[in-house]
Amino acid sequence: MSTNLTRRTFLAAGAAAATTFATRTRLVRAAEPDTSKYGGFLMGLQTYSLRGFGAEQALDYVKELGLHSVELFEAHFPSKSSADEIDAMKSRLKSLAIQPLAHGVNPFTKDHEANRRWFEFAKRAGIRNITANPSEDSFDSLDKLVAEYDIRIAIHNHGPGAEYNKVADVLNAVKGRHPNIGACADLGHYIRSAEDPVRVINLLEGRLFGIHLKDFAEQKSQTHGVILGQGHLDIVGVFKALKKVNYPADACLALEYEEKPENPLDDIRACLAAASDGARKAAG
Repeated sequence: MSTNLTRRTFLAAGAAAATTFATRTRLVRAAEPDTSKYGGFLMGLQTYSLRGFGAEQALDYVKELGLHSVELFEAHFPSKSSADEIDAMKSRLKSLAIQPLAHGVNPFTKDHEANRRWFEFAKRAGIRNITANPSEDSFDSLDKLVAEYDIRIAIHNHGPGAEYNKVADVLNAVKGRHPNIGACADLGHYIRSAEDPVRVINLLEGRLFGIHLKDFAEQKSQTHGVILGQGHLDIVGVFKALKKVNYPADACLALEYEEKPENPLDDIRACLAAASDGARKAAG
């Protein structure tokens, strides 16, 4: 074989390989969610927002809304699901290009084996964060389980009258505990508790594994949910704070809208538009 022919063959093979690599790279990149709309964060939805619908319809709506992650609540993905049911949900989520980043809000007590059931479920389902309402006597058990499974517990604040009302309550609960025990900050409930959501995010740095992006009309116990930015939520400040605390990429940032469960989609779209606008301003 001549030198020229060998060289031509080599160059052609190299060009073909480069083309194949570039094509594969484009395909991989195309499959990755575009986070630019929300300032580099992967925006998701707490499916409690769609509690008026069954799981299949709710996930179709998540896809329609252009979102690629969820926090699933118990009615949409029961923790007592069989192995086959869990695998079916995983396949369904994969087909929709939706990541199940969290599940909750779930109870925990001092019953170690009962607690383990939640971790086994999360492990099988591929869920990194369990949003939780743990009792005071559950933490010795949780310390062991989060280490064993490398799955996080994110303590959810439920507002006035709840065990985890103020951010100080969460900080006290996680003090001295395993690094995988942290918080899911429900920003709306912190508003009800007369807390500043931006300050909360900063205080929870390093322990923040979940956000319920939510706004309420008034800083008092009895109030109602509103479109993001129409109440007391500083959306720009929230996104700046998330950047500042290096909010983990595998934590769950989820819009949660509690109003109009029978027909929430228009309001959810308005919330997402407000979040996108706030994220853009925060990055500017």
